[in-house]
Amino acid sequence: MRIFRFFIVFILMTVCTAVYAQDVKIKTQHKVEKSETVFGIAKKYGITIKELIEANPKMNDSGYELKYGETLNIPFPKTQQENNAANNATTTSANTPTTQPVQTDITGPKNIKVGVMLPLHDKDGDGKRMVEYYRGLLLGCDRVNKDGISVDMHAWNVPNGSDINEVLKEKDAANLDIIIGPLYSTQVKPLAEFCQQHNTMMVIPFSITGNDVENYPNIYQVYEPQEDFDAMTIRNFIQWFNKYHVVIVDCADETSTKGAFTRQLRDELDKLNIKYSLTSLKTPDNDFAKAFSLSEQNVVVVNTEKSPALNSTLAKLNTLTQNNANISVSLFGYKEWLIYTSVYQDYYFKYDAYVPSYFYYNGVSPDTKWVERNYNTRFNATMNPDNLPRFALTGFDHACFFIGGLSQFGKNFTGAKGQATYKPVQSPLKFRQAGKGHKNVTFMFVHYKTDRTVESISY
Repeated sequence: MRIFRFFIVFILMTVCTAVYAQDVKIKTQHKVEKSETVFGIAKKYGITIKELIEANPKMNDSGYELKYGETLNIPFPKTQQENNAANNATTTSANTPTTQPVQTDITGPKNIKVGVMLPLHDKDGDGKRMVEYYRGLLLGCDRVNKDGISVDMHAWNVPNGSDINEVLKEKDAANLDIIIGPLYSTQVKPLAEFCQQHNTMMVIPFSITGNDVENYPNIYQVYEPQEDFDAMTIRNFIQWFNKYHVVIVDCADETSTKGAFTRQLRDELDKLNIKYSLTSLKTPDNDFAKAFSLSEQNVVVVNTEKSPALNSTLAKLNTLTQNNANISVSLFGYKEWLIYTSVYQDYYFKYDAYVPSYFYYNGVSPDTKWVERNYNTRFNATMNPDNLPRFALTGFDHACFFIGGLSQFGKNFTGAKGQATYKPVQSPLKFRQAGKGHKNVTFMFVHYKTDRTVESISY
């Protein structure tokens, strides 16, 4: 199982096959503080990420992630070690301060110019949500600043129906490295044309219609269309649950779009000759039990995301497991279920629930608490608890990902797997080529384990 592998893969990609930890000269040790990153620690001590990992072989272990309070070995920079070896006869002390320049992996600019073109007002829901998102961006800028990256931020209020071309006439617009926006689909094409002309990265953070991403190389589309996400869900479902017995439950909800999803899932199972059972919430308990396997782990898939049907399903499963002690059940859900966590969390744990998602809000995480606390302090406000994902946390992750990535990799930054420089708080990102542009293809299972712990299994 892999926990936020975006961050881990980035580390491993920077490491050569051979590890030379036994030859590394340790200068000091460092105790990891909250919200620190491997990138930031390496920069702080004037070493490369590769050198830091060579001094701490545990970073190569599968599933490793940087933890608060952990102690790391800090080596002398490689150039100094080589100089010390070559001039060993004249070296007076292993503790002689280094005068070598900072050795980091940065190949991009250390100052990033960012423009935000979103509805930033308090007149309606769109504006209020985007203000919260923008505040998260500002906190992300504070975070990357700790790693020596300065940000020149410009923001424009671009409400629905406004002419974005007027904003693009502003003198600062043509000199930006990144533009985040727009929110509205009609504004995408003129902004894409502008960004292509000025070689500016264009980040579309939320849902839009159309497929302009296919035609413009500068577009990074964060939003994942439902059909794309459903296809990833089915593909990863089959990979993860191929040893399970699948039970599909009809909830008789004609208003839900999940019926189409379960039909697609059945089509794929049929193509692969994977057996499954069909039943419904209206089926009598004895017949309902016949759909389940006594010898295999069962995974239950319902064809709606709605809370009333979930409640009925859980009641049905309670009766099933009480009357049939030998039946073992896991529950497969939908990202909408994350909204109901406060109500159904005990049942998620009980039934080993897996929820496919592109985000995970973990309110007990130290990183989440750090962002929320700073949000409250800086803006004298709290994030809207009804929003999931949290817009400010989304903005924080976007700022860290795109600004940190551009500073780290320069023009080679594509947002692909292995280029994440920060551990995400809520919304990991991973992009692939889509025509000329780039689409986010993040996918995870949020797994509520029976030991009452939660893990995010990322792909």
